[in-house]
Amino acid sequence: MHGSPILEEADRLMTVCNSCRYCEGLCAVFPAMEMRRAFTDGDLNYFANLCHACGACYTDCQFSPPHEFNVNVPKTLAALRAESWATYTWPRAFSGLFARNGVAISIICALSVAAFIFGFAASNDPQVLRGIHTGPGAFYVLMPHNAMAALFGAAFLYAMAALVMGLRGFWRDIGEPTGVLADPPSLLQAMKDAGQLRYLDGGGVGCFNKDERPTDRRRTYHHLTFYGFLLCFASTCVATLYHYLLAREAPYAWWDLPVVLGTLGGIGLVVGSIGLLMEKSRRDVALVDTGSTGMDAAFILMLFLTGLTGLALLAWRDTSAMGPLLALHLGVVFALFITLPYGKFVHGLYRYAALVRYARERHRMA
Repeated sequence: MHGSPILEEADRLMTVCNSCRYCEGLCAVFPAMEMRRAFTDGDLNYFANLCHACGACYTDCQFSPPHEFNVNVPKTLAALRAESWATYTWPRAFSGLFARNGVAISIICALSVAAFIFGFAASNDPQVLRGIHTGPGAFYVLMPHNAMAALFGAAFLYAMAALVMGLRGFWRDIGEPTGVLADPPSLLQAMKDAGQLRYLDGGGVGCFNKDERPTDRRRTYHHLTFYGFLLCFASTCVATLYHYLLAREAPYAWWDLPVVLGTLGGIGLVVGSIGLLMEKSRRDVALVDTGSTGMDAAFILMLFLTGLTGLALLAWRDTSAMGPLLALHLGVVFALFITLPYGKFVHGLYRYAALVRYARERHRMA
């Protein structure tokens, strides 16, 4: 017996697929499945997070609907992925709340923090919000650096703690000892596979959409979003080093490293997020778990708004719009941090962990 109906259905499908094995060359899920004859809850959650939802197995399967076996691996594993994110959420009390109202909660959180920062500045000196501030330290006229660092440092540390606790639960549930994390070959292979989105190609042809014509657009937009996020994070890290090691205060010149990294990252986030939303609209509804779109859409929306507000702040930072734009950008970033452990961001961590386990299993089999 399994812990939920979706786990029961996933077990049924994996049993059928293990008897057929026609799709073993499409991605990592089916070779991993073939190493087992029975499936625990942890195994099924492992398969679900190893799946990249390309849809190729649904198109190729001779038992997909309307066949009586009703084999729909992409949709079932998508639902199981969403369930696994809620299962490992820390604290557990927040999982259902964010899943049901992800977009609304993210926007309300962003606007609330923006309003707080705006009100904080107005209570100290209303002229600050209408003035033009340029040069080093201009951003901290709105809110002192120490207050800003404390607010966002706390949000970041909370998000990291929640993500680590969730990943710890997933890693234990799939039956892997902590020592595997010290296996360099598996870690490096998983990093290579994740960085290239190796298994998002449907066996070499791309992802499938409504028209059943595979394309690589989804992989391209994923890359833009992922590496855009990393560039923005790198920009923040470099700016922190500038502030504490070199005593250089933001904002920086257009050609300075934090601005260059942030600009490229912001463009990647905006273009990649729009592309991902467009690709979602083109997907065959038969492949999609429509019940788990709350924090999925919220995460993409917050990435888009982070990039958009950051670029807007860069463009108009030397005008009187700097204060409101900075408050809005900081509000969006705060909301992004707080919602990271409860949305689709965790799929990147769990998928990487699943890829590490898969690399180790392949090495053992070899």
